[in-house]
This record gives sequence, structure tokens and C-alpha cells, in this order.
Amino acid sequence: MTGLAESPTLRFRERQVILVDAHPRHAWLLTAVNRRLREELASLQVEVNDEKSRLVDLVKGERFGFLGFDVRRIRSRRGVWRPQVTPKLQTRTALLRDLKEVFRRSQSQPVGRVIAQINPMLRGWVNYFAIGNSSRCFSYVRDWVEQKVRRHLMRARNRPGLGWKRWSRQRLYATCGLHRDYRIRYVGAPSKALPTR
Repeated sequence: MTGLAESPTLRFRERQVILVDAHPRHAWLLTAVNRRLREELASLQVEVNDEKSRLVDLVKGERFGFLGFDVRRIRSRRGVWRPQVTPKLQTRTALLRDLKEVFRRSQSQPVGRVIAQINPMLRGWVNYFAIGNSSRCFSYVRDWVEQKVRRHLMRARNRPGLGWKRWSRQRLYATCGLHRDYRIRYVGAPSKALPTR
């Protein structure tokens, strides 16, 4: 169940997702959770927005969006059903649109200045979406950004193409300083211990 709760007096909005196991013995929870949630919110003088609240059945192939993520159920390679959490296509498109605008405005600028503008945008977006199953989306963004930087470097030299032989991927990151951390951070994963002295 996904929904939006609004307080008429405080004007605050809270988005919530409540997950219930699809096993038949848990079917009673759907109505019980809905009733209990409304009781608790009513005690806080918060109303549930019924127009924006809905029940989603992942077993039937439905999906829902939450805070920029798209959530659905898929079968893993081992045949086990699992949730898949990916960045929404609209959020990726919005990021690429903003980056494209920076490249367009900075055509005559040195590449270092362009990278200084796009790195914070990339770092913030990647850090936000660095959970779930974002690897494929991250690969697409990384390749897109690399091509834009290559095109910028070639235009600065009045040359066509993307300079695949001139600039290796390693050089783009090491020399130009392009953002390179597109790793997924797993919740609850142990961090590497720092060496003690």
C-alpha cells in the first residue's frame, strides 16, 4: 500500500509504503493495517489523501514509484522472486537534461571547468540512487557522460569524433578528474576497517 498523508493544519506531507506478505494467511493484514494507520493518523490530526493512496499487488506484476525509485517484483537467475528497486526513468532523464545544459553552456570553456560543474551533480545523484539495482542505470549515465566529455575535448581541438584512441577511459578519470564512483552501497554491508597504528 502506498499513500500520501496530509495535515490540513500543519501542511505537512508524508509518503509511506507499507509492505504485506502475499501469503494467503496474511490477507487480513490489508484491512487491519489500513484501519490502524487511519486511526493513528487521525489521532495526529493527519488525513490520508485517498486520491494518491493505492494498493499495489506486486505478485500480479504491478509496480509503484517511491521517492524517485521504481519498485517491482522479478524472478532472479536462480528462480527466486525478489524485489527490484531501480531509479525511475524520469529521474535519469532529468539528470541527463541538466548535464546536457551544462555542456551546452560551457562549449568554449576548458574541460576542467566543465567537469567542476558536473561532478557535484553526478556525485549527488549517484549517492542518492546508490542502493538497490541501479548498476545498469549507472552504466548508462557513466557512458553518456564519458561521450559528452570526449566530444567536448575533441571540439576544443576542432576535430570530429569522440577521440577513442586519443583518450583512454583511465585518462578521463585520472587526468581530467571526472567523477568515477558509481558503486552500489548495500544497506548493512560492513565497512572496511581502518588500519590501526
